[in-house]
Amino acid sequence: MVIWNRRNFLRAAGAVSAAAALPGIPLLPAQEPDAAKPVAANDHIQIALIGAGGQGMGDTATAIQVPGVKLVAVADCYDGRLARSKELWGNDLFTTRDYNEILSRTDIDAVIVATPDHWHKQAAVDAMKAGKDVYCEKPMIHLYADGPVMIETSRQTRRILQIGSQRVSNIIYGKAKELLAAGVIGQLNMVTAYWDRNSSIGAWNYTVPPDASTETCDWPRFLGTAPKIPFSAEHFFQWRKWKAYGSGVAGDLFVHLFSGTHFITGSHGPTRALATGALRYWKDGRDADDVVLGLFDYREGFNLSLHVNFVDGGQESESLVFTGSEGTMEIGWDGLTLTRVPRETAPGYTVYTFPEAMQKEIIAAYNAKYPPHSGTESLAATEKYVPPKGYSDSYDHLKNFFASVRSRQPVVEDAVFGYRAAGAALLSNLSIARGQVVRWDPDEMKLL
Repeated sequence: MVIWNRRNFLRAAGAVSAAAALPGIPLLPAQEPDAAKPVAANDHIQIALIGAGGQGMGDTATAIQVPGVKLVAVADCYDGRLARSKELWGNDLFTTRDYNEILSRTDIDAVIVATPDHWHKQAAVDAMKAGKDVYCEKPMIHLYADGPVMIETSRQTRRILQIGSQRVSNIIYGKAKELLAAGVIGQLNMVTAYWDRNSSIGAWNYTVPPDASTETCDWPRFLGTAPKIPFSAEHFFQWRKWKAYGSGVAGDLFVHLFSGTHFITGSHGPTRALATGALRYWKDGRDADDVVLGLFDYREGFNLSLHVNFVDGGQESESLVFTGSEGTMEIGWDGLTLTRVPRETAPGYTVYTFPEAMQKEIIAAYNAKYPPHSGTESLAATEKYVPPKGYSDSYDHLKNFFASVRSRQPVVEDAVFGYRAAGAALLSNLSIARGQVVRWDPDEMKLL
């Protein structure tokens, strides 16, 4: 599956550029350059970052590229990240370990919440109650109880809440949605997705700085509602490896696949889930599985099959395939590949085990009903769609957020959408823990 963002754009850019040079491969339309659009002085949006890890800094670097957006404050529990924020964005930047100091400021309009998962709900709720609009990284929730609270707080405070699964704003996904709605691949019956990672960084073994200690890290604040344990630099900087702070494969990666699937199909989510997983390779003290497989039923008539493998021995790769009755759509690193295979109009026959006279009778009737050569037109046809050079869906997603902050119009991925995607993804963890099929009401957003 493609994610057109800072993490893999450079890797994919060569393939995209090469594809764009081939005849017959359409580039999707480029955006109007935003830099040319003037922004009134009183229309500037001042933002703060809560959680300055890799994703938070990446989101912020993209956010301030949107015209009329200015970063004024950063909160993080590690002093080194606060120092790095000043290096990147200026010594006049306000930095703090306590995000409440940010929320109390009247000059901040919106915040980016990029904390560990177990802080998403509280940071977002506190920010909305303080009058700030919120861009919250995925997964929206860490526990199922988080979702209704975040949804209701957004409604009561009338604050904008955008969830950060950026492919909902991706023009490739928009094209796939258009093609599916037009019936180009017929009736959708299956969606298959995988995400294979064979690197240590891909398996969440992020670098631990040499100065990590209780002096440089606010360990009690980091723990929050998590179990109280002695300071661990690995838990602090590699938090995705533990269920107390992260949501494992489901929250990190499955939620992207669900967001994309729900956006393209218009579905609210699955009704049943069965998953299995285990620690196969990265037995380093973590308790989050490194191989997970899930099967999901949708009332719209299709099934979803997902797997993530951190032990893959081949090249790292991703794919999301929509299989219909008359073709497939595959979203990969090099764009969207559409393969159309119209169903044959003539069903064919098998008569050669019957008596010869009966064979002739059946064949004559068949030829009268189906003219010779009917159905031979059903040869596969393939089309390719790629984004323009330099395209970033993260930019589009943040741009949509800031447009909503200004207009007070709905965002493309609100709290309800975000909860349905995260709620569906975390069914995997629940199924593995219980060792059985789990059921979910995607409309009411409730476990059954």
